[in-house]
Amino acid sequence: MTETLDIKITKADQTRLTVTDFSQLPFGKVFTDHMFTADYEDGEWKNLQIIPYGPIPMSPAISALHYGQAIFEGLKAYRQPDGKISVFRADKNFERFNKSAARMSMPTIPEEVFMQGLAALINVDEKWVPNQEDYALYVRPVMFATDPYLGVKASDTYKFALLTTPTGPYYSSALKVKIETEFTRADEGGVGFAKTAGNYARSLYPFEQAKKEGFDQLIWTDSVTHEYIEEAGTANLIFVINGKLVTPSVRSTVLDGVTRDTIIKLAKEAGIEVEERRVSVKEVIEGIENGSLTEAFAAGTAATVTHVGEIGYLGETYKLTDPSTRNVSNGIAKKLNDIRYGLATDEFGWNWVL
Repeated sequence: MTETLDIKITKADQTRLTVTDFSQLPFGKVFTDHMFTADYEDGEWKNLQIIPYGPIPMSPAISALHYGQAIFEGLKAYRQPDGKISVFRADKNFERFNKSAARMSMPTIPEEVFMQGLAALINVDEKWVPNQEDYALYVRPVMFATDPYLGVKASDTYKFALLTTPTGPYYSSALKVKIETEFTRADEGGVGFAKTAGNYARSLYPFEQAKKEGFDQLIWTDSVTHEYIEEAGTANLIFVINGKLVTPSVRSTVLDGVTRDTIIKLAKEAGIEVEERRVSVKEVIEGIENGSLTEAFAAGTAATVTHVGEIGYLGETYKLTDPSTRNVSNGIAKKLNDIRYGLATDEFGWNWVL
């Protein structure tokens, strides 16, 4: 990408690389030396800069804290065999970020600010991109309202930031998940399709209750009847039923996942029939019982492809097949990883090599 923006770079006095153990990287807790920031004022984005990672001064009256005007994204950069770095499907995350911004009455980010800011930041912190198998540099774009005003209205000013954190696998084993039948993550006509802060805040209490019951995650159902599967707490859900890849269709309550979209395209390329439709709880439970549902997995940027091992529903636990025997999901996961790490031909043009 041609650099057209003037991005001011102020480097940290010292790097934390020397005191960072790359064999012990809990997700989202170890940050690189720098971050990219920009301010929206007077109808335009300005003050584009890369600065040392650290606290951002702000008023306790900002709109984001009181009324939840905040959105984010998640994408990853991968070390290639030749040492170069590629960012996976950055264009798709950029599009979804602006879709979230529009729904939350926030300004969109120009593509050149998002992409050039990302490229410049990774270039400065290039040594933070891991080279271990299954490791990557997780990128967190975030935007939040900064008007120091207690009235309920869309803010006139905003802060955009790019944070980066080296990370390993989000989950280390197959998940035990609970189908939620009381609480809801999203409602029709709401903001379920947007990556906005409040969607995740409302999920925390039911998730904590599920953890006390021994579950790793929740499967969210529709808010009206609780009869239809929507998504998991941190990812989309995909099933293999009668040899077909089946996933809940994208709607106002379901996030249009980038990894979900990627897996659908890879499955179709491999000749696997794909169905995007409503998926009922009844179909899933009966499928486990009669053997027609052979695989289930979560798909997301953080989760990548994570097997579901057990599903809890109304006090009963249903065990799925041994993850090592799941040819469909394991095959797709390998193909996906090979493309991201530059070990297979990128026929779709998904890798943006910096």
